[in-house]
Amino acid sequence: MFGLFKEKEELNYLEMTPLRNYEHELNESKLIDVLVPKFKNEFLRDFLVPRSRSPYIKANLDEFGSETWLLMNGENKVELIADKLNEKFGDRIQPVLGRLTTFLTQLYKNGFISFKEIERK
Repeated sequence: MFGLFKEKEELNYLEMTPLRNYEHELNESKLIDVLVPKFKNEFLRDFLVPRSRSPYIKANLDEFGSETWLLMNGENKVELIADKLNEKFGDRIQPVLGRLTTFLTQLYKNGFISFKEIERK
């Protein structure tokens, strides 16, 4: 569905459980900043990043993205996340399923999330 899981046609996107791959923090605007490591290798991170600088790049999420990120707790399925977003934002987030699946696909392609039902290669 939606081109993300071509090799796993039997999977239904709405029944998938997204898992966050990175930590996050709240910024001064009360929105989520995802902490993406500058280097995956700990040695490079310790060696190349000065101690006075952050070893992370902060990916800033908007209001909808922040709420979605917080709802991805490893237990909530996409369908439940969509329902909760619809309850909170109503018409402002319509069409909720289209927007949510597009956002999750982008997060997955960029390695920010994985799904419980899929082993990442």
